[in-house]
Amino acid sequence: MTADLSTPPLSLSVVIPARDAAEVIDGCLEALLAQDVELEFDVVVATGPSGDDTAARVDAWAVRDPRVRRIENPSGLTPAALNRAIAESSGDLVVRVDAQAEVPKGYLQRVLDTAGRTGAGNVGGIQQAVGASGWSKPIAVAMGSRFGAGPAQFRGGSYEGPTDTVYLGAFRRAALDEVGGYDETLVRNQDYELNWRLRQAGYLVWLDPGLVVDYTPRGSLRALWSQYFEYGRWKRVVLLRHPQSLRARQVAAPGLVFGLVASLVLAIVGSWLGLVLPAAYGLTVVGFTARSGGAPKLRVVSAFVTMHLAWGAGFLFGR
Repeated sequence: MTADLSTPPLSLSVVIPARDAAEVIDGCLEALLAQDVELEFDVVVATGPSGDDTAARVDAWAVRDPRVRRIENPSGLTPAALNRAIAESSGDLVVRVDAQAEVPKGYLQRVLDTAGRTGAGNVGGIQQAVGASGWSKPIAVAMGSRFGAGPAQFRGGSYEGPTDTVYLGAFRRAALDEVGGYDETLVRNQDYELNWRLRQAGYLVWLDPGLVVDYTPRGSLRALWSQYFEYGRWKRVVLLRHPQSLRARQVAAPGLVFGLVASLVLAIVGSWLGLVLPAAYGLTVVGFTARSGGAPKLRVVSAFVTMHLAWGAGFLFGR
């Protein structure tokens, strides 16, 4: 039975999964604790086994500010960290924030207002990729393009309303309790899967384009390949569990990889048809790259191709 979420949230908690996050956790917590919001809130950080001093940095914040508390996440996996932090928090509205994110001024108040206004089970916003330097800049350009990361509504735009998934998210506890929280067997794609179960249970997943959070992408093509290969691999796992959650955009990258392999076979046997798809894809990449700005074009091309081929290969061939 779907819980009644028509009343505004009465309490607020923030949960953060953190592992090897010493470089970013201070900025994350500073931005959160500076929020001006009408409700008091607590922050629960679940730290996994790290090779740096992430835990010590969080402990230092907890000494300075009683709103911060750290708990252990022995597995180091994100869904387990989130479930542990949610269990240790007390808010009626549970706001997920990643250690790599610095929420803007007014973020928590807007989340609170939107949750109360819509009665949604989950409210979230836009992931805005922002590259600092080196490879992260062209990768951010590629991720900010619908051609690069796909047409998911949380990538950008002005649409507000029900959607399939959002970036981060602010969940009503009653809805989380009903559907069972995050699936801890999913290393990736756990957000989409949880939002699918929320929607199947009758809850709204609401996109508010005014909730924009900066995201710093990976700093190398190798790291980008690994990230998107895992995205594709775990998307296949989720689709096998929930076939009805399939969207057309999710077969584009696997279809491209399959088509390029077929094109290679045709080219080897001497058929000119083997050139059609590679040529069409290459021209499309160049066309979208020409419209982008703020980064070297060749690097943007490399980022586009890496994202597409890694996601598709992970979907088709990831174990």
